[in-house]
Amino acid sequence: MVKASQDWNWRQTMLKSRSRWHPYVITALLIAGMTIVLKPFGLAFDLTNIALIYLLPVLLNAAVWGLRPAFFAAFLGVLSFDFFFVPPVLSFTVADLRYLISFAVYLAVAGLTASLAARLKQQVLYSKQKEKQTATLYALSKQISSAADMPSLLDRFSRQLSEILKMDVTIYLSENNDELTLACRSFPFAHHVQEQAELALAKRAYNQGKSLEKRISHTGGLIGHFIPLQIEEHRFGVMVLISKHERSETLPEQALLFEAVGGLAASAVARVKFEEEAKLAHLTAESERLRIAILNSVSHELRTPLAAIIGSATGLIDGEKLFTSEERMQLLVTIREGALRMNRLILNLLGMARLEGGMLALRKNECEIEEIIGSTFMQLKGYQEHRMIHLDLAEEIPIILGDEALLEQMLMNVLSNAIKYSPDFSKIILSVKIDNDFLHLSVADEGVGLKEDELDRIFEKFFRSDQTRQFTGTGLGLAISKGIAELHGGTISAKPNVPKGAVITISLPFVQDNP
Repeated sequence: MVKASQDWNWRQTMLKSRSRWHPYVITALLIAGMTIVLKPFGLAFDLTNIALIYLLPVLLNAAVWGLRPAFFAAFLGVLSFDFFFVPPVLSFTVADLRYLISFAVYLAVAGLTASLAARLKQQVLYSKQKEKQTATLYALSKQISSAADMPSLLDRFSRQLSEILKMDVTIYLSENNDELTLACRSFPFAHHVQEQAELALAKRAYNQGKSLEKRISHTGGLIGHFIPLQIEEHRFGVMVLISKHERSETLPEQALLFEAVGGLAASAVARVKFEEEAKLAHLTAESERLRIAILNSVSHELRTPLAAIIGSATGLIDGEKLFTSEERMQLLVTIREGALRMNRLILNLLGMARLEGGMLALRKNECEIEEIIGSTFMQLKGYQEHRMIHLDLAEEIPIILGDEALLEQMLMNVLSNAIKYSPDFSKIILSVKIDNDFLHLSVADEGVGLKEDELDRIFEKFFRSDQTRQFTGTGLGLAISKGIAELHGGTISAKPNVPKGAVITISLPFVQDNP
C-alpha cells in the first residue's frame, strides 16, 4: 500500500516536472523554426521588421503560459536576432553600438507587452473563476431553497457540492453542549483513524471559529478544508471539504469560494433550524391554548349540566315520594339534556384534539344523507325545545362517500349552533340541494346573525362572535365541522340570512347510484 502510494507520488512529480518545462521547450523550438524560416530572407527584410516578428513568441507565451515563459521568449529572441541577423552575423558581438539601445528597447517593449498580456490573461481567468463561483452558489441555492427539513437540505447540499467541486463533503452539526455529531457524509471513510482525525480537526475549527486547512493523515495524504458554519455569534456546525487528490494546493480564489459556500450552508441551516424552532413554538402555543380552552370548558361548560344532573338525580333519590310522575319525568329529561350537552362538549374537545394531532382518520363508506339527518334529529329532539326545524330536501339525494359518524357530528355541531343562537319559536330550515356533482347542506336560522368580517373567522378555533358572548360555548364546533368537511373533500361557508340570522352551507362531493 505504501509502495503504491510512493509510485503514484513519483509519477505525479514527473508529470508536474514535464509540464513545468513544457512551455520553454516549445518556445525554443518555435524561435528556432522562425529563425530557420527568416534566415534566407534576412537580407531582403528590414531588421526592424524581423525584430517585430520575434515579438510574436513573446505575446504567445504571455497569453498562454504566463510571464516567465514570455521573458524567456524575449531573451531567446534577442539572442537569435543578434546572432543570425545583426552584423556581424553568427556572432554575439555588435558592430554598431546603437543596436544595444535597440536590444534594450526590444526587451522593454517585450516585457511590457508580456506583462499586459499576462495581466489580461489573469483577468480573464479571474472572470471565469468568478463566473464559476457565481454559478456554483446559484446552483447550490436552488437546491437548498426548497428543502423543508434538515436531512433533505444536507443531502441535497452535499451531493450538489460534491459534484461541482469534485470534493468529498462532510457536515457536522452541533447538538447540546456544543458537541459535534455527524449529520451528512457524501462518501464512506475507509479508515476509522482518519475519521477520528477529521472529527478532532472539525472540533478545533468549531471552537476557534476559523477555517482550517489540515492534512487528515500522514499516510493517506488527504487534505481537509474545515469551514465553520456560523452567522454572527451563532455557530451551527462545521463543513469539511476533502480533496480527492493528494498534495493539492488551495488557490486564494478557491479559499474564497469555500468561505462563500460555507456562508451559504450556514444560512440554509440557520433558516431550517429557525423554522423548526418557530413551528415547535407555534405548536407549543397552540397546545397551551387548547389546554387552557379545555380547562375553561371543564370549569364553565361542564359545571352547568353537571349541576343540573346532580340536582335532578339527588331530587329523585331523596324525594321519591314527594314528586309526581310528571315531575319525575321532567327531572329525568333534565338529566338526559345535561348528559347530552356534556357528551357534545366532550366530543368536540376530543375531535379538536384529534384534528390538531392529525389523528382524525377518515373511514369512507357509502352513506345516505337521510339517515344521517334522521339520526341527528333524534339526538336534538330534546335540545331544540320550542324551535321549529323544517326540512327542504331534493327529490333524489345521491349517496355520500364518507365517514357516517364524522358527518353526523358535523351536522350536529351546525344544527346545535343554530338552535343555541336562535330565540324560542323561531324557524330553522335544513335544506339539501344538488349542484354540479356536489351535495349542499344548508342550515338557515333566525338568530343573532354575524357581522361581515366574521363570516370566515367563525370557522377558526376558539373564535366567538361579539354578538354571542352571552351564550356559553368554546368556539370549537364550527372549527371541527370545517376540518371534517375538508377531510371529505368539501367546503363549509357562512353568509347572512335575510332578514336576520345566518346560513351555514356544507358542500360535499357525492357518488352517483349505479343504475
